[in-house]
Amino acid sequence: MRDNVAAKRAAEQGVKSSAEDVVQTFLKSIDNGQRSDRPYRHWSLRGCFPSDTVDDILALPFEAPSLDGVSGKRELHNNTRKYFDMGNREQFPVCEAVAQAFQDPRVTRHIEKAFGTNLKGTYLRIEFAQDIDGFWLEPHSDLGVKVFTMLVYLSKDPSHHDLGTDIYDANKNRVGCSPFAPNAAMIFVPADNTFHGFEKRPIKGVRTSLIINYVTDEWRAREQLSFPKQPIA
Repeated sequence: MRDNVAAKRAAEQGVKSSAEDVVQTFLKSIDNGQRSDRPYRHWSLRGCFPSDTVDDILALPFEAPSLDGVSGKRELHNNTRKYFDMGNREQFPVCEAVAQAFQDPRVTRHIEKAFGTNLKGTYLRIEFAQDIDGFWLEPHSDLGVKVFTMLVYLSKDPSHHDLGTDIYDANKNRVGCSPFAPNAAMIFVPADNTFHGFEKRPIKGVRTSLIINYVTDEWRAREQLSFPKQPIA
């Protein structure tokens, strides 16, 4: 009941930053991004969203789910995962603003040009991830139905500075970690060598992030998509 009241209040309050604000801020962050080619091509971005948008996302009334002692793959907890899907877009203005921004042709064209991927015919998928102590992810590449991956870090706890995504070489040896800072991101185009994960280490509070993907029409869980009937043109 409390969650329903909080959700209604958040929806009534609206958001401080519009989809247009998100578009303009994200385009600038792409232009100022830094590329690394080792061990595979990936980019680090700063200032991905307006600061008000970050605050609105962090205020979403979704409780961090329990791991029940199980981790290693996100799909092990499919029943508790949250998305900027059709229902949450309708209920929470910030979900709508971010989804509309990443559906915008100006953003998708800029992504294609800057990162060398083809989004035509793909679908937007945005996951709101809340990771707690005990969470870890085995190295994986995202190769398959994902044609773009963006990991946007959101939580502001200073102790989270070393909780970035772990990066592995082709033999799955850990070679580094992406910088974790509020409103920063790691981007890559999935390939057979884009191994990434999260080594188990202490997490104080909740490690909050957005996982933004464009996926092909073969994606089966259509209910996760922001616009399940609107592929990128």
